Amino acid sequence: MPRPSGGRWRSRGPLLAVCAGYFMVILDVTIINVAVPVVGRDLGTSLTGIQWITDGYTLVFAGLLMTGGALGDRLGSRRVFCWGVTVFTLASVGCALARDPASLVVARLVEGSGAALIVPGSLALLQQAYPEPDARSRAFGLWGSMAGIAASAGPLLGGLLVTTVGWRWVFLINVPVGVGCLALTLWCVAASPRHATRSVDWPAQCAVAAMVALLTAALNEAGRRGWSDPTVLVMAGLVVGCAGAFIVREHLARAPVLPPGLLRSRALGGGAVIGLLFNFAFYGMVFTASLDFQRQRGYSALVTGVALLPAVSMTMFASALSGRLARHTGHRPLVVCGMLVAGAGLAGWAAAGPDPTYPMLVAPMMAAGFGTSFALTGSTSSVMTAAPTGYAGTASALFNTARQIGSAAGVALGGTFLATATDYAAGLRVSMGIGALAYCASAALAALCVPAKATVRAAAV
Repeated sequence: MPRPSGGRWRSRGPLLAVCAGYFMVILDVTIINVAVPVVGRDLGTSLTGIQWITDGYTLVFAGLLMTGGALGDRLGSRRVFCWGVTVFTLASVGCALARDPASLVVARLVEGSGAALIVPGSLALLQQAYPEPDARSRAFGLWGSMAGIAASAGPLLGGLLVTTVGWRWVFLINVPVGVGCLALTLWCVAASPRHATRSVDWPAQCAVAAMVALLTAALNEAGRRGWSDPTVLVMAGLVVGCAGAFIVREHLARAPVLPPGLLRSRALGGGAVIGLLFNFAFYGMVFTASLDFQRQRGYSALVTGVALLPAVSMTMFASALSGRLARHTGHRPLVVCGMLVAGAGLAGWAAAGPDPTYPMLVAPMMAAGFGTSFALTGSTSSVMTAAPTGYAGTASALFNTARQIGSAAGVALGGTFLATATDYAAGLRVSMGIGALAYCASAALAALCVPAKATVRAAAV
């Protein structure tokens, strides 16, 4: 399909296409939360069925990210990205047409597999489309802001759709976005290089997929059941077993899923840990704040979505500012500064007292949202710039898998603190304090791992 000749489309088309796909994926994580009670009543499903509607998507998404990255490197990121958008869009139609709980759960699992193909390719395509460091930083900044916007828009948009046109539109809204994203990608994004000699080590891919999915499930269930629950302990044991199988296979494989050179890279390995820490802090804050607003303050789901807007109101501004400043300062000071600002925000919430009024929480939420988005641009750019040639998809998958695990851990620990504390307000403050410490730890790690200036990618691992 020919690409448009206009300069504006050539420069902006790839960014619009990639951000639309990423927004759709992250929105689907949060928009369903408001709809599931209505879905459960309409389809007559149990609490377990409702949990699978929400968690099935997340588990498949997290578990297959590394596989999606490996396929993108081997077959071409644009091709795999388009496959993911197509699968995701068709699965969304399947969700909307579901007449029973089983068919809805199956469609959600397929949606998660499509999402796992979209996300690793999204960063690889941006790196391909914007080779200049300044343009790439701005593109990564907008990409990163999509996560915060989608996460906060989900409950608000979900509540609006459910109360007006019905829960099936929570899924149908993906269809025009997916079709537009696919058309833009085919029209504006150049074909990606393929590395056909790179084999996909399926035993190792299966081991890492099972390990990440089981770890995400264990963290989610720990937040609900407690850390000593037999189900959680069994899943934790299986995680250890899968990790051991993966390590053994990696030592035997000719083409490892995670080549040693990737993890030895300070920018790549450190960047993944930084992503885990700030997602742990940010999404832990969003989860515990949501519970506080609804259970303690009596807000509806729709009002809760509005109350959380300060957490993302600064994301677009922070991303744009970070992308522009990077050309003068490099990424390291921006990542460190962002993490410290976000940490100060959560520390301020923890110090606000047992029953702070909502206006007292606006500034802490804005600081957390601003700092996280301000730092995400630099950490993403550092990881992708350090990725060796031919491993952009794998590096993206590693970074996003770490972030997904961090999100699940933040939600699980936040739920545990609230459930086990003798005083609810004290549990909330402890959760915010732990999040502040995670931000500070990521700031210290960024000072060591994020390059002061853009580094040149290695030619091979």
